[in-house]
Amino acid sequence: MQSEAHGHGQFVTGLKIQARVLGAMIMREVVSRYGRENIGFLWLLLEPMILTGGVMLMWTLLKHEAHGLTLVAFVLSGYMPLTLWRHVTGHAVSCLRQNLPLMYHRQIRLPDALISRGLLEVGGTTAALVVVYTIVRLAGFMEPYKDMGLLLAGWLFMAWFSFSVGLIFAAASERFEFVEKLVQPMQYLMLPISGMFFMVAWLPSGAQKLALYVPLVHCFEMFRAGVFGDTVKVYYDVGYLLKSCLFTTAIGLYLVNLARHHVKFE
Repeated sequence: MQSEAHGHGQFVTGLKIQARVLGAMIMREVVSRYGRENIGFLWLLLEPMILTGGVMLMWTLLKHEAHGLTLVAFVLSGYMPLTLWRHVTGHAVSCLRQNLPLMYHRQIRLPDALISRGLLEVGGTTAALVVVYTIVRLAGFMEPYKDMGLLLAGWLFMAWFSFSVGLIFAAASERFEFVEKLVQPMQYLMLPISGMFFMVAWLPSGAQKLALYVPLVHCFEMFRAGVFGDTVKVYYDVGYLLKSCLFTTAIGLYLVNLARHHVKFE
């Protein structure tokens, strides 16, 4: 009994230390990236807000077809998860070499650098989502979301899958220099099949089956199910998403472990 209590105490202490390490690394990342002057950390919120607002305005002016859905809500439900995907995966590249000097601290490991950067991106993009939604909702441009649980699940699955793919990008960019240059083009090439511009129900049956092989599509469908509720027909598989995230995370962590021998200080 005493040994169990001792083990539990050690576990809690370890969690507290890990939380302090991640908190300190997040603050370091904020200061090094955004500085202490001008708007600083606010840019993490403003960037996705400005881009999402610009896309909403452009689609509205062009009278883009949204299959009877509120255009602003459709853009928000597409572009904000896409921003989360792009930010988390894009900023994972070169993260390991940039944080290599911190590895001299006993409590810090390579995955900590990736986790802290991922948390920063997820936190900033989530805050931007809340602000943008609040503004357009108060302005009367869209109806209230229908299911907070599905909306949150779709958002968190997008964050998890983005982080796991980011692990692979981070490890691969340390082994092969060309990977860093391919990440952004790959993100653009993923746009047509990601699920941002369409819903699976709009596709022919054959295309639907192909689209559902892409984990991102399930994230978008789940998120939009939370936004639109029963007014839309959605296709997503939680089991498939869970397996995809677990498999990709395992591969990513394995590759990061291998990459630690190849990381060079930038």
